[in-house]
Amino acid sequence: MTTVSPTAVIDGIGSCLPPRVLTNEDVRRRGVLDTSDEWIRTRTGIARRRAAEDDTSTGDLAVAAGRAAQESARARADLVLVATTTPDRRCPATAPEVAHRLGLGTVPAFDLAAVCSGFLYGLTVATALIRTGVCTRPLVIGAETYSRIIDPLDRDTAVIFGDGAGAVLLRAGDRAEPGAVAATDWGSDGTGSDLIAIAAGGARQPDPARRRCRDDHYFRMRGREVYGQAVRRMTESSRAVLEKTGWSPTVVGAFIGHQANQRILDSVAERVGIPPGHRYGNLRDVGNTAAASIPLALADTAAHRRVSPGTPTLLTAFGGGLTWASTALTWPAARPHDHAPEPRTTDATPRPTHRRKTWTLSTTTS
Repeated sequence: MTTVSPTAVIDGIGSCLPPRVLTNEDVRRRGVLDTSDEWIRTRTGIARRRAAEDDTSTGDLAVAAGRAAQESARARADLVLVATTTPDRRCPATAPEVAHRLGLGTVPAFDLAAVCSGFLYGLTVATALIRTGVCTRPLVIGAETYSRIIDPLDRDTAVIFGDGAGAVLLRAGDRAEPGAVAATDWGSDGTGSDLIAIAAGGARQPDPARRRCRDDHYFRMRGREVYGQAVRRMTESSRAVLEKTGWSPTVVGAFIGHQANQRILDSVAERVGIPPGHRYGNLRDVGNTAAASIPLALADTAAHRRVSPGTPTLLTAFGGGLTWASTALTWPAARPHDHAPEPRTTDATPRPTHRRKTWTLSTTTS
């Protein structure tokens, strides 16, 4: 008898966007930037983005997105993975507290740092854990509050990034099901580690008294070099994962790339051979949300029912490190849920845990 190992299937989708909207004009005025709404739209494809309130953390967004994903699946996670560049604290990881606040008790939980590739790195890890029987329902969350690390005076980054969180709850399933992961690809190149970075604050340059140049404490990106690397790496990774599945680009009915900017997305899709009608995302309304980018685009597209369950789908991302990743899957049948940010109580007491039979369906969408 032949034993077929299970694969990961997306069973639930959740999202959380802070209510505060910053238009291009808001960003321009805040930093007194030499730019305009037209320039930003033309160069990036972004019209607005969300910004977390001062008392809202990455963990607050992650909890809301994670809860929404569990409600979408009507199931509980047995592992929590939070992909983020903006954890609540340098130590400990954000994920254990997120798991606690979700009422998941002592399930394993950890953070993953791969910048904008973080969610797809997390999806790859979770898929491997399911296939090896380590867990059966991992919750993968991409959550960011980039407003905390962006210099409002830096035109190259201030106009691009936004805050938000997206999540998927996976389960062990069959490759023929909607939402099944067919193949993954990932890689890194540390020779480009300085292209996307925050110089100060780590062990190499601690600077606890913040005596060094203020620029060293903000997220910095060498745009032109990053553009070339992003297009090249996502294109190569997309082709590699399609080769593993045996899919041709003409078979792919849905393409979601990391939403760095529209020009990068279009360049990758054109090189891979994905027609415009099969490209999906919400960059215009949320900006670049780093590790939250792909799950937020997935949730938005699913909420509007733009893609039929079972459609061959390609996800690809590029981030600091340098890192990149791609995933081939079939479009999930899950109906996404969304939640507002959940502020942390003083003692981080979790909300009551409900049994499966009491899950209620939300009618809200992202």
